[in-house]
Amino acid sequence: MANLLYDFFPASTLTPYVGAGVGIAFVDSNASLGSTQFAWQAMLGVAYNVTDSLRFQVEGRYLGTTNPSVNTPIGNISYSNQNILALAGVQFKFGAPSAAPPPPPPAQPAAPSFMVFFDWDRSNLSQQALATIGQVAQVFKTKGNARITATGHTDTSGPESYNMALSLRRANAVKDALVREGVPAAAITVIGRGEQGLLVPTADGVREPQNRRVEIVIQ
Repeated sequence: MANLLYDFFPASTLTPYVGAGVGIAFVDSNASLGSTQFAWQAMLGVAYNVTDSLRFQVEGRYLGTTNPSVNTPIGNISYSNQNILALAGVQFKFGAPSAAPPPPPPAQPAAPSFMVFFDWDRSNLSQQALATIGQVAQVFKTKGNARITATGHTDTSGPESYNMALSLRRANAVKDALVREGVPAAAITVIGRGEQGLLVPTADGVREPQNRRVEIVIQ
């Protein structure tokens, strides 16, 4: 018998289902293989899904065949073979996939960041740097309760101790410009890193313009 089943709401705990099937039935008779008949059935049931692998079910089934015949002492007798069955069962799926893990939480958006650059051995701000700082101030005002970190850097030319102080002067120059743009001084943190954190790795003593910078992050 070949059966076709359809589950309603397969993801729910209680799953009603219907089915139908066709095939061949061997009905008891005095023939060696029984009375071979065309068979059909219809199924209606409900399943209780304990896990993805285990389910209990109860089912009503109608099973019918074409009319079998049996040889008797009084002759060949044909009769109608229709059956109504009540069934209960258990299904277990071996190797059923485990439940999919929950999706990862959405990535937090990156904090807005800006850079301003400096001439060699200078901490004064160019017009381009002042324009960028104006943009930073506008973003800060739209975010409401936020903080700004200004981190100063230098290239590798000059003594490390001098560069550490120079990077801090650059960060403070940015802070002063932000305050003039209306950002509260208490909302700004300044950090000097000197030659640490090079944007473009270089050997010692190299005047690399992109390393002479202040990175501004709004959080």
